Amino acid sequence: MSYDFDRPVDRRGTGSIKWERMGAPGAAERGVIPLWVADMDLPSAAPILEALRARLEKDAFGYTEYGEELREAARSWYRRRFGWEVASGDIFYSPGIVPALGFLIDILTEPGDGVIVQRPVYHPFANMIEGHGRRLVDNALVEEDGRYRMDLDDLRAKAADPRNKLVILCSPHNPVGRVWAEEELRAFGRICLDAGLVVLSDEIHHDILRRGVAHRPLEALFPEERPRIVTMTAPSKTFNIAGLQLSNVVIRDPEIQKRWKELVHGRLGLELPNAFAVAAARAAWESGEAWLEELKAYLDGNFAYLAGFLEKRLPRARLSPAEGTYLAWVDFRAWGFRRGELAAFALEEARVCVNDGAIFGPQGEGFLRLNLACPRTALAEALERLAAALERRRAT
Repeated sequence: MSYDFDRPVDRRGTGSIKWERMGAPGAAERGVIPLWVADMDLPSAAPILEALRARLEKDAFGYTEYGEELREAARSWYRRRFGWEVASGDIFYSPGIVPALGFLIDILTEPGDGVIVQRPVYHPFANMIEGHGRRLVDNALVEEDGRYRMDLDDLRAKAADPRNKLVILCSPHNPVGRVWAEEELRAFGRICLDAGLVVLSDEIHHDILRRGVAHRPLEALFPEERPRIVTMTAPSKTFNIAGLQLSNVVIRDPEIQKRWKELVHGRLGLELPNAFAVAAARAAWESGEAWLEELKAYLDGNFAYLAGFLEKRLPRARLSPAEGTYLAWVDFRAWGFRRGELAAFALEEARVCVNDGAIFGPQGEGFLRLNLACPRTALAEALERLAAALERRRAT
């Protein structure tokens, strides 16, 4: 079937964080357009909706396991999409990747240990590290003409420091949009593994790729050393079901598995997923590929629209090449905003809610992260408002 991604989805009144936490009371009612939280304002895949309706008709919603049928659906997805083989017993449920990061930081490190990240990066990484009493160690990405690369020399030095125990990889990278090439991942992995670090690989955006771009699971490149790589994925970003709270944590090492069960299953009691999450995830992995391919084509169109708009109306802004995710990383440093001003300006003067790049680390100051998973009409209106507000600022 063909999906109409131009059709607006009204999410007001649903408890949506994206629509109801825009930094100002009544923002949605005042017509503020949200381009911030990383979920979609697009119609969901029909197989998912059908599976949820069918589950609803069962009339009972008791405790539900992450069973073998769901594990096989996940395993088949990994195999078909990435040529990645994962054993059923190595897949563990988590209500989300951010909670999983917290669990794993507790399992794999001690207070005061260093955890390496590559900023600008998804800001809950820093929150989890520092909130658990660990040291954030920044192996900052290097920007060259708007494109980002890893600083492998700096990584090598920090990986060699015995006080640092863990490194978190964001692949594909949020917010800069890089899908790391195989040679980059091999170099990154070799440095970290040779230094004895454990790698947490956040691959939640692995399905959202531009045309012609391929994602490579990190641990698939290091089959002999995969016990020291923990991979986190989810159907949530791909199929816009984050509110159902189901993520996968692929753990190969028996000792880490044991400690996960002791903490997450035993002490925290988080072994069982939501009944609707199980139905939705299975439908997504078994029957969602046609929807996903249509979605990716639509997102490619939104990125092309943004690039054309910036070139014509805001040529001083610079869009980083977006290889993956539905998040655009745009450099507005030419306007000279001070720290914290840019997103507030967009909200107050343009009635557009966006993420200020500074929340992703000091390297993000002067940038905005824009969520393009919305109807093109909404994107066009948001960009027109932003351009008009910036033109007024320049005029004054």
